[in-house]
Amino acid sequence: MSDARLHELAARLVAVPGIVGVLLGGSRARGTHTPDSDTDLGLYYRPPLDVEALTALARDVGGPAASVTAPGGWGPWVDGGGWLTVDGAAVDWIYRDLDRVTRAVDDARQGRYSFHVQAGHPLGVPDFAYAGEVALGVLLADPSGELALLHERAGTYPPALRDALIAGLWEADFLVGVARKAVSRGDASYIAGCLFRVTGVCAHALHAAAGRWLINEKGAVAAAAALPGAPERFRQRVDAAFACVDGDPVHLAEALDQAADLVLDTADACAMMAR
Repeated sequence: MSDARLHELAARLVAVPGIVGVLLGGSRARGTHTPDSDTDLGLYYRPPLDVEALTALARDVGGPAASVTAPGGWGPWVDGGGWLTVDGAAVDWIYRDLDRVTRAVDDARQGRYSFHVQAGHPLGVPDFAYAGEVALGVLLADPSGELALLHERAGTYPPALRDALIAGLWEADFLVGVARKAVSRGDASYIAGCLFRVTGVCAHALHAAAGRWLINEKGAVAAAAALPGAPERFRQRVDAAFACVDGDPVHLAEALDQAADLVLDTADACAMMAR
């Protein structure tokens, strides 16, 4: 889909009552897309969103079978939207409540964050992901100028959020400790869950130390490993720890030993990167 076609579509979207602006996100916004990549469009709205009018537009551009959800239809933090095929290309419409996004940007700038339960996101959705989406996205339609202001405010990674996420490494250390209690029982599933959380906390801390937004847990380990100053062989060491999770208490203890070393090295790396 051409840039001109995207802007044309965005202009039609902001004519739908409730939609304030449209932002291009995902790999297309970052310039890392391939011909097979979906095109992600963030539809920033204020309630009430006219779902009936949006459905009519979806069917006009995506065919009679196209549909969209009501707000919240995909869960509390992914929100809702529609998976469409437009001009033969996969185009995802993803709702974002503009006032909620604004609060998330404000919280990130103050160093406040939480991870929220959301289907399809085993680590949870960090509320600062909304700020990262605005910072990394490309404005397609913004009649009121509100998205441009948010984009500018989120453009510089907040030092307070950096410090908070690095300080949050205490959780990774704590999880390694509690997971050790499950070794003698051979509780591989519990230990695997702890290791996943440990890995995610480390990945977020490393991105924060580097001043980079991390908005998706998919590919987070590879992205963290590619950061300048990341612990040596970060990705390979994560993989090695998970490879030990097979139910054998000896191997489980080895996995946690590797994880403990990785948390220590991550803390050292963050301290150096954040100087």
